[in-house]
Amino acid sequence: MERRELLALLGAGAAGLMAGGTAKAGDDDKKKEEHHAHMKTMGECALICNMTAAHSLMELKKEGSENREQFAKIACATNDCQSFCVQAVTLMARHSPMAMYAHKACADACRDCAEACEKSQDEKIKKCAEICRECERACRACCEKAA
Repeated sequence: MERRELLALLGAGAAGLMAGGTAKAGDDDKKKEEHHAHMKTMGECALICNMTAAHSLMELKKEGSENREQFAKIACATNDCQSFCVQAVTLMARHSPMAMYAHKACADACRDCAEACEKSQDEKIKKCAEICRECERACRACCEKAA
C-alpha cells in the first residue's frame, strides 16, 4: 500500500470517527430538547390543573350549581394530577433515579384527571383534559425509554 493510499484510508477513518462523534453530540442535543419539552409539558399540565381545580371549586360554591358531584371529582383529580406533575418534573430536573417512578404515577394521574375532565361540558375543563392527555403520553414515552 502506498503512502497516499494509507493517508487516504486514515483520513476516511478519521472522518468516520468525527461523523460518529457529531452524531453523538446531535443525539445528546436531541435528548436534551426532548427532556426540556417534557418538563415544559408537565409544567403546563400542573398549571392548568391548578387553574381547573380553582375553577371547579368556584363552580361548587355557586348556589344552585348543577353537576356539583362532577365538579368535586374534577377538583380532586386536578389537585392530584398537579401534585404528581410537580413531583415528576422536580425529580426529572435533578436527574433523580426515582424520576421514572414519578413519571408512571404522573401518567396515571393525568389519565384519571383527563377522564374526569372529559365528562364535563365546560370548555375550560375540557382544555385541562387535552393537556393531561398530552402529559400522559409524554410520561409514558419517558417510561418506555427508561425501560
